[in-house]
Amino acid sequence: MPDVPRATARRLPLYYRYLRAFSNMGKNRISSSELSDAVKIDSATIRRDFSHFGALGKRGYGYDVEVLLDFFRKQLYQDRLITVGLVGAGNLGNALMHYNFKKSNNVRIGAAFDVNESIVGTVQNGVPIYPMHDLVEILQDMEIKIVILAIPEEAVAAVTEELEKTNIEGILNFTTMRLHVKENIFVQNVDLANELQTLIYYIGVKGNKGDNDDFIISEDD
Repeated sequence: MPDVPRATARRLPLYYRYLRAFSNMGKNRISSSELSDAVKIDSATIRRDFSHFGALGKRGYGYDVEVLLDFFRKQLYQDRLITVGLVGAGNLGNALMHYNFKKSNNVRIGAAFDVNESIVGTVQNGVPIYPMHDLVEILQDMEIKIVILAIPEEAVAAVTEELEKTNIEGILNFTTMRLHVKENIFVQNVDLANELQTLIYYIGVKGNKGDNDDFIISEDD
C-alpha cells in the first residue's frame, strides 16, 4: 500500500463496504458525489483519498465499480484469509469471539489467550483458548501477525513485552493504555469511552449551533 495519511487509511474499509453494496445493486459506475451521498463524506475528501493511489477514475465518467472493488480488495488484503490472535478472553474478548468477522471481511480469530484457568483449554465460538505462558510459542507457530489486545491495564506492560518477542506486526489495542512497542509494530488504538465522549461533544456543539443542516463532523486528515 502506498504511504497514505492515517485518516485516509481508516476510510478505505468504508469505501470498500459501500462499493460492494453498489456492485450488489448492479451499478457499473458511480461518481464521487454518489459515493459521497452513500458514505456521508464530502466528495472532495473522497477524491483526495483516491488520488493517493493514482488515477482511479476518469473525468466525466466517474469510477468503474468493479475496477475500484478489485483495487481496494487487494489494498485491504481481502483476497486472502488473515488469522489474528486475541489476548484477553474476558467480557470484551468474549464479545469479539462471538462477532463473526468473516460476515463482512476475511479476518478470523484463530487463537485466544487468558489467565482464567476455567476457560483455558476450552473452545469458545470456534476459538481455542490457550494459557498466557504459551503466548509467544503459539503466535510464532501459527505465524500470526496481528493481535487484538483486550486485557486489564495492569497487565499491559508485561503482555506487550511478551508480544515483542514474536513476529507480530500490528496490535488492535482496546485498552486505555498507550503502548510502548518497537517501531516495526503498528498500533491501532480503539478507546470506546473516548469515542463516546467525542460524540457527546459534537452533539453539544450542534445543539449550541441550533438546528443547522450544514453541521458536519470534519473528515480532515
